[in-house]
Amino acid sequence: QVQLVESGGGSVQAGGSLRLSCTASGRTFGYAMGWFRQAPGREREFVAAIRWSGGTTYYADSVKGRFTISRDNAKNTVVLQMNSLQPEDTALYFCAADLFGVGRFDPNEYEYWGQGTQVTVAS
Repeated sequence: QVQLVESGGGSVQAGGSLRLSCTASGRTFGYAMGWFRQAPGREREFVAAIRWSGGTTYYADSVKGRFTISRDNAKNTVVLQMNSLQPEDTALYFCAADLFGVGRFDPNEYEYWGQGTQVTVAS
């Protein structure tokens, strides 16, 4: 069993930055990790994903060039660095893990989820 705990959410002004972290407990060797977000009244949407090696990453078009996903396998941690935040980035952000190591854009590819951390960007 894998447990995921997100941290680092908060409130910022437009143009600001936040750094989200996700720490995993349990066996995570080979897992792909992803970040998703969900705003009120909207479906959960893909933000970014990273393969186990860290050499392959994926981003939603809406965050390319502003967000960076990285991981430290020795610490079982995945980080989402978010820069140039905009009000439309406001959402509950979730960390997810795919034990088959191939998770990308589809939330159904991920077996484990954290509880989420709130990000609010004021205009």
